Amino acid sequence: MTRVKLFAFCALAVAACNPLFAGDPVEKVMEGCGPEIEKYCSQVSPGEGRLLACFYAHEDKLSTRCVHTLYDAAVALEQAVNDLAYLARSCEADIDEFCADIEPGEGRILNCLSSAGDSLSETCATAFGDVEE
Repeated sequence: MTRVKLFAFCALAVAACNPLFAGDPVEKVMEGCGPEIEKYCSQVSPGEGRLLACFYAHEDKLSTRCVHTLYDAAVALEQAVNDLAYLARSCEADIDEFCADIEPGEGRILNCLSSAGDSLSETCATAFGDVEE
């Protein structure tokens, strides 16, 4: 399993909270890798990378479906990270103006920017439109 896939799965729990994701990537991995989770990782408590460590320990036994699901999750994560970086650059002034008191994490700043509505700068509003397409 490549480090990209490992990173992707590790970050899925964080990404699931991100409003930029369509669907729930964690749910997709749980479905796509369900037999492996049941057979090799049923005693593992999800969280803090434990399930990832179990996948890594059994990587030679993962089905093609599970591997593809992990690759899909890596692609989705990469796109979400790129979208967030683009928004952060484009909306830096808006974040300072409207969301300075908001604690970062779990989509709070994105929600703050969304609630600013028509008050957003043209650059930031355009970036939002770009990532929602």
